[in-house]
Amino acid sequence: MKLDNIIAVRPNKTVYRDGDACIKVFNEEYSKADVLNEALNQARIEETGINIPGIREVTMIDGKWAIVSDHIEGQTLSQMMKNDPDNKVKYIEMLVDIQMNIHGHKCPLLTKLKDKMNRKISSTSLDATTRYELHTRLEGMPKHNKVCHGDLCPSNVIITEDGQACVIDWAHATQGNASADVARTYLTFVLGGDTEAAELYLNLFCKKSDTARQYVQKWMPIVAASQSVKGNEQERELLMSWVNVVDWQ
Repeated sequence: MKLDNIIAVRPNKTVYRDGDACIKVFNEEYSKADVLNEALNQARIEETGINIPGIREVTMIDGKWAIVSDHIEGQTLSQMMKNDPDNKVKYIEMLVDIQMNIHGHKCPLLTKLKDKMNRKISSTSLDATTRYELHTRLEGMPKHNKVCHGDLCPSNVIITEDGQACVIDWAHATQGNASADVARTYLTFVLGGDTEAAELYLNLFCKKSDTARQYVQKWMPIVAASQSVKGNEQERELLMSWVNVVDWQ
């Protein structure tokens, strides 16, 4: 495999293209368990029929773990929004439709979203009282078993020349409540500094799925807390501002 054509650089990983193969190489400090879990998630999602890159192998390259998948030719929704800002609403509506399609599938062997979030909340630097409130709220939320991407954003959706959507990066996939997945996407827009897109996205999702906005908002502190255990200091500070149990109703 040739690693001379970089197509993406992300924290702790670099993605290369070699012909019709996409090679995601993880840094040395990246956990082997996390790499294998991502590959397993991708393999399981393949079986649902959701359009994703087919996984080919998990290997080691120069002492680093790597996942090799099919390369998908096309543009990300993020690139399309940047190149065609006048049609921002159209692209965000496409994102909503893609996400609703994902939520229409089930994958019983995926990690349960509530289990993962409980572990994340326990790992935060929040005080015991706040953690207790978050755990209690999480346990009180309705239990669903829909496929949740866990990090669905415009940069993780590739649109091919024939208009087909292919969703990538399934490292955080779980099964659970779709509104938690929506809260995660909303916060991703906010963390990226695009509050306008965040509000547009949430309004469109709630309208198309007939979901109460307040219901999604109840997930915001839980999702923000679970996300605060990773990322840079600036992101953690913003996420922690969402964890405000005092205002919970």
